Parts: sequence; C-alpha cells; structure tokens
Amino acid sequence: MSTTYDIISKVIKERRSIFPASYIKKEIPVEVINQILETANYAPTHKLTQPWRFVVIRKAGLKKLGEELGKLYKELVSPQQFLQKKYDSFAEKTSQADCIIAINMQVSGKIPEWEELAAVSCAVQNMALTAESLQVGAYWSSPPLIDDLGDFLSLGENEKCIGLFYMGYHNEKPWAPNRTSMEEKVRWIEG
Repeated sequence: MSTTYDIISKVIKERRSIFPASYIKKEIPVEVINQILETANYAPTHKLTQPWRFVVIRKAGLKKLGEELGKLYKELVSPQQFLQKKYDSFAEKTSQADCIIAINMQVSGKIPEWEELAAVSCAVQNMALTAESLQVGAYWSSPPLIDDLGDFLSLGENEKCIGLFYMGYHNEKPWAPNRTSMEEKVRWIEG
C-alpha cells in the first residue's frame, strides 16, 4: 500500500513540461480543467491575498489568442528583428493546445509584489502536479508578449499576465529527470 508521501513524491518526480507539439487532438473535459484550477486555490498565500487569477481559453478562443499574439509580435518587434517563423509559431502553438490558461496576478499592495508572484507560482505548481496526476500534459510559457495581453484578457488595472499554461492530452513516455544531486544544493547549519 502506498503512503501519501509515496503518491505525492511520485507525481512530483514524474511531472514534466509537455509542449504543444506533443499534444493529440483530444478534448480535455471541463470537469478536468476545473479540477486542475481548483487545486491552484490551495497554494500558500501571505495575508491570504490569493493573488492568482486565471482566464481559460478554449475552442475558438485559441485561434483568437494566436492571432492576438501574432498581431502583438508584428506591432512590437522592429522590421529588422521580425521573423516569419516566429510569427507563424503563435498560431501553430495555440492551435495545438486543447486549452490554454492565462496565468494572471492581482497585485494587492498589502505585501511585496514578489510574495504575490511566489504565491501565483505555487498555484501553478499545484496545477502542473494535478495535470500530471490526470495524465494531462502542461507547459508554462512566459513570452515577453504576455505583458501586452491585458486588453485581450480584460485584466483589471491591478492585474498582470505572468504566463500561459498550455494543456493537452499526449502520448509521451515518461523520461528520467535531468537533476543534479540535492547534496550539491543544500548546506546545513546545526551549531
């Protein structure tokens, strides 16, 4: 019989970023999306600001997001830096996903902003672990263009987009994590 630690440890260690190119055409049920979002709500949050805010983008909304990202890229990048391949990639990636969740942060002003960013990051980790446990591939993308998605996402004045959480079912086989030993990253002070 597995202990709670065994189960949690397994999910944590098996979680991987699964990129849109690996997604298959299979719809993620709304109930599954809601399960993933619900666990975000249990992230640690200083002074209970609960700064995480999400916009779920599906179906025709995915095409609109791809078009918006392409439009922003064209507007914000100089003609000398413009790459057609990069421009085309926005529509391609958004069409490969079954669902994209815009990861947003509501800044309360009650605590340092970095603490609210940390809370949202913990919420996204909860989402990633839940997605893994439900066999849904997920990937947190944070292209510079997210700074300009406020109007598209109808964000409030005190809100900002900090990433896009791509999701889709996939057939990827698990692979070994690329991590160095914890001994290289930990020091102890005991006296």
